[in-house]
Amino acid sequence: MRFHSRRWPAAAVLAAAALLAAACGAPASPGTASSPAGRPVASGSFPVSIAAAGSVVRIAARPAAIVSLSPTATEMLYAIGAGPQVKAVDSLSDYPPGAPVTKLAAFQPNVEAIVAYKPDLVITSNDTGLAKKLAAFSVPVLNLPAPAAVAGEYAEFRELGQATGDVAGAQREIAALRAGIARIVAAVPHRARPLSYYYELDQTYYSVTSATFVGSLLRMLGMKSIADSASGAASAGGYPKLSPEFVVRANPDYIILADTVCCHQSAATVAARPGWSTLSAVKDGHVITLNDDIASRWGPRVASLMQAVETGISKGTK
Repeated sequence: MRFHSRRWPAAAVLAAAALLAAACGAPASPGTASSPAGRPVASGSFPVSIAAAGSVVRIAARPAAIVSLSPTATEMLYAIGAGPQVKAVDSLSDYPPGAPVTKLAAFQPNVEAIVAYKPDLVITSNDTGLAKKLAAFSVPVLNLPAPAAVAGEYAEFRELGQATGDVAGAQREIAALRAGIARIVAAVPHRARPLSYYYELDQTYYSVTSATFVGSLLRMLGMKSIADSASGAASAGGYPKLSPEFVVRANPDYIILADTVCCHQSAATVAARPGWSTLSAVKDGHVITLNDDIASRWGPRVASLMQAVETGISKGTK
């Protein structure tokens, strides 16, 4: 899923709701999956009830026909070994190769089209009443919105493992992610001050603050967003729209482009913007280009995102 600038603010609001639900969740009981703040249940027994994103989802039996309406969830399903259980994925789920891509819409789901696949579990990251609609067909919906930090991602892997019966696979993926992120963070040198950055979601200057999911990853790399001081950053859910003048005044150490595919942005197009050729990041070659999808999904490839940024920093300091 390409969470371009217009998508990110909504995702941020959903993430905040999920964290609030986690804080208010009841302790897990036998046969019930833990809340995001809890520990994963060791077995994959069913029926199972999962507390996620402010609601409790009951799954009667191990799903054999999963429909994923979230490209991030699709990646997560295959990462934990639940790929054989996936019957259909939305039109934006382009990874991994071989996933059963359909015309199903992630952001404007068609209930009749979904039900036609006879799913026993539907997964989404943007539930706008879908769970209520599919309840009429006795189809459970697991909502896994964008988390605020990597701990929330680990929690979603646990929930997904419980929902699919692939608990061991989820635990393995969490362990692998922890280890990968730890290796990347360990390679970051100590700095007297954080490196400042401008993270571009698209060429209309939507960005992220340090309080967002992406911002939390970059904080681990010793970086701080210039958007933190932008007017209205908090009310925008951490995804404010900046102005080109704001970026020029902030003169960030690094520019990170998450719009290289959707919007064809590059170090050359950035340098050609009026006044941007004077930026330190441009003059010093500190423009880091990312794959849009990896940059906008919080699934198993977040370590790849961090590695790309860390590599860009390392090249820039040589």
